[in-house]
Amino acid sequence: MPTPSPTAPCPCGLPADYASCCGRFHSGAQQAPTAELLMRSRFSAFAVGDTAYLMRSWHSTTRPGRLELDPDQRWVRLEILGAERGGLFETEGAVEFRAHYREGGHTGSLHENSSFAREGGAWVYVGPLSPVAFD
Repeated sequence: MPTPSPTAPCPCGLPADYASCCGRFHSGAQQAPTAELLMRSRFSAFAVGDTAYLMRSWHSTTRPGRLELDPDQRWVRLEILGAERGGLFETEGAVEFRAHYREGGHTGSLHENSSFAREGGAWVYVGPLSPVAFD
């Protein structure tokens, strides 16, 4: 998947363009300062097909050996349902979200409450806190 234009709306749903929102994290120019912004940037990485960023932002103890995205699946919208901790001065946090996708002629969503932690000073995704639900 091609990287979106820097002036395109960010896939994460915040009212900013890709370059000044999640693109700055994907490029490595900055690190996400909160667990919620890391979650948003990971959704955007799924939406634009940035597997390198997804691997970099995954905790070393839970990161898979490799990651292949389904080319027929398009992540189209993110809803943040809640967040606990995960702020600027914290080391752990959780973000509950619903990510909407399209695959072929079907639509669906993934509902997850995710755990995040700091590793080497940067926020990383640890894994789901409860079973993941596909709708």
